[in-house]
Amino acid sequence: MGILSRASYVIRSKINSLLNRAEDPTETLDYSYEKMRDELQQVKQGIADLTTQKKRLEIQKRRLEENVEKHNEQAREAVRQDRDDLARRALEKKQAKMNQIEELETQIANLQDTQDNLVDKKNELQNRIEEFRTKKETMKARYEAAEASSRVSEAMSGVGDEMGDVSRALERAEDQTDEMEARSAAMDELVDTGAFDDAMSDKDSIDRELETGRTNAEVDTELETLKTEMGKSSAPVESDEETSSADVDEELEEMDVADEDVEAELEELKNEDDA
Repeated sequence: MGILSRASYVIRSKINSLLNRAEDPTETLDYSYEKMRDELQQVKQGIADLTTQKKRLEIQKRRLEENVEKHNEQAREAVRQDRDDLARRALEKKQAKMNQIEELETQIANLQDTQDNLVDKKNELQNRIEEFRTKKETMKARYEAAEASSRVSEAMSGVGDEMGDVSRALERAEDQTDEMEARSAAMDELVDTGAFDDAMSDKDSIDRELETGRTNAEVDTELETLKTEMGKSSAPVESDEETSSADVDEELEEMDVADEDVEAELEELKNEDDA
């Protein structure tokens, strides 16, 4: 195969492929159905024209038959008048009309046969058209269903690809989120341990320990001062029995003082009444 032949073959293949993609089977079926209906209409029109011609011949035949009857009466009247010549002429005309009637009857019979044949073909064509219409509608429904199914399949295929991308994006987002959470937890832990403070300070470990000792000493001194102000010393703690006895004596003393206060108030009230 030469280069030109191969190029021509490729071009024809491309054109056929484009035509196949551009062709809508439903439109083709509808077009074929309309063409068949046009043919049926033409057949009906032909039958109507044929019937019209037959009717014209039948009308002409009836007129000739009327003339035959007329010539027959003329011949009888001529015989009654002893006019054989007129009777002969009337009968000759009658015979001519009879011959024409026979020819018309032959033509009418032929037209009737043709009409019957066309009617049979018309009925057959009409039945075929009805069958084709049923098959056409069924085929259109199947094609539309297949086309819808194909669109759904293509959409689902596209959704599948997109879902794969979405799934991978979710996985990446989850990994990044886990990493950020781990970094946040690590930062919190470093803050709690004071690692950032140590890292930002110019002091070495010895300075920090000495500072911690000075801070503890200051806290202890302040605590002793606070205890002294509140009347609490860091003396040894007494035993439970000694503490309980001291508490009892203290309570008794407070009760004696309370009794003296009550007696003093009663004395004042009494003096006020005497006055």
